[in-house]
Amino acid sequence: MSPNKRLKVGQGQISGYISIFLSILVLLGIFCFRYPEQLTTPEFRAIYTKESMETLMAGGIIATFFFALLSLILSKRIKWALIGSGIAGIAILLGAFTVEGRAVEKTSWHFGLDWMLLDLLLMTAIFIPLELFFPKNKSQTKFHEEWRTDLMYFVISHLFIQFFGIVTQKPAVLFFGWIGLDKVHDWVQGLPFLLALFLAFFTTDLFQYWAHRFFHTRVYLWRFHSIHHSTKSMDWLAGSRTHFMDIFFTRAMTFIPLYILGFSSTVFNVYIIFIAIHAVLIHANTRVNFGFLKYIFTTPQYHHWHHCEDPKYYGHNFASIFPFIDMIFGTYYLPGKKWPAGTGVHEAQYPKGFVKQSIYPFTKSPFDTDLNMDERSER
Repeated sequence: MSPNKRLKVGQGQISGYISIFLSILVLLGIFCFRYPEQLTTPEFRAIYTKESMETLMAGGIIATFFFALLSLILSKRIKWALIGSGIAGIAILLGAFTVEGRAVEKTSWHFGLDWMLLDLLLMTAIFIPLELFFPKNKSQTKFHEEWRTDLMYFVISHLFIQFFGIVTQKPAVLFFGWIGLDKVHDWVQGLPFLLALFLAFFTTDLFQYWAHRFFHTRVYLWRFHSIHHSTKSMDWLAGSRTHFMDIFFTRAMTFIPLYILGFSSTVFNVYIIFIAIHAVLIHANTRVNFGFLKYIFTTPQYHHWHHCEDPKYYGHNFASIFPFIDMIFGTYYLPGKKWPAGTGVHEAQYPKGFVKQSIYPFTKSPFDTDLNMDERSER
């Protein structure tokens, strides 16, 4: 696929890629059925049923062949259809139609392959059509220069969900675990659902705001966080490009109010689902401006200004959910319907690829060799 050519509806490429994508998901899903102790997440196994996953697997196979056939008809080319059908055929041989869920033994470790596959399916179903039909940057293709790097960030953060979860919860447990919080938890869980949900959104966003701003204003920390800002192609995958040091610190700070206040499982689950979708949305390549809602919740336009490449607009829009938090602390910026001309960090150089980007901030600064970057760090 040419990195400079957008996909167009009706040419068979989109349906061909959908066929390949679904066949890969089904193939990987078989391993979740066969090795659930090692490849699935206990928290999510409690939500979905084996029957629903068996149905989803069968539906994925049928959809794979449907889109393969559609690609062949529209494009008059066999390569995309052949690849998708070939992978689906392997999946069938491995038991895609016959595999059944079973009781899972408790283990001390696991990868989050099920979480990765389900979230990837959901995010692509929501955001690829949104970016395809309502793009902000009409010339930007899904297969831009660094889409593989961003996809690798997505895969790693999901597969190692147990590791990231344990590490980011440790500070809250260490510093506040000795305090008797039962009465606080009882009071919070007794609040009306909407009030408790707002409290969860507000407190976590307030903690996240200051953690985020701290990373922008401390020279050494900015070396790590600037990796997230390095993308010049903002899309639904761009938000995944986050250095693991950034993940640890920011998520640890966000977890503190969740731990102290002890929200109900319903509030917590709604919060997690909202954040998972909203964090992808604000990075998306879509021109949808959401009307008056953009003054209540952060939107792609709002967050793209945070990623603006022009230094004169640095230091704005640190909030993740509520723009009014930026208003309170003087960092709000939303100029009508105007969008930034470009995104990225113009004064820095970054290596290509997940592994190199993960190592680089420990060894060198993306900005200079002597770290004299006090003025530039005010990002």
